Amino acid sequence: MAYIYKQIKYKFFELLPVLLLFFISLSGNSIVDLKFFSINVHYILVYYWVLRKPQILGYGYIFLSGIISDVIFGFPLGINALSLLIIASVAAYIRVVTVRVTLVNDWISFIPALLFANFIYFFSLYFSNYSIDYLYLFKNSIFTFVFYPILWGIFSMMLNLSKS
Repeated sequence: MAYIYKQIKYKFFELLPVLLLFFISLSGNSIVDLKFFSINVHYILVYYWVLRKPQILGYGYIFLSGIISDVIFGFPLGINALSLLIIASVAAYIRVVTVRVTLVNDWISFIPALLFANFIYFFSLYFSNYSIDYLYLFKNSIFTFVFYPILWGIFSMMLNLSKS
């Protein structure tokens, strides 16, 4: 009986990133927008789980989550999906070239992922004739980068819970 309970707990923590990904997409809260700053939790979630456990969060789930976000936000189809896949591809590359897993390595390598993803996001919206708030996009990128270690710690605890 204890073995079955442990297996159920393991499967729950293994499915939690996918459930979070779709909850964020379906609720339209991929960006936690507080009074002075905003954080793109979608980017951090995809980056961390593709970097640490790519078998849990597949590219199909990431693409579908981006399409759902596009529909919820009313953007042309594929903009968020492409940005999330850029984040995932940078994370996959970093996973291959990284020797040691540390917060500093992950945090520094998150910078090019944010830059590429936001460039694609901006470029796509610009040619779709959508108005873009440059300052909001810049502040969002900065605070997403700053809050990455906090969510890294939370996701690491979730990963440790799934292993034990």
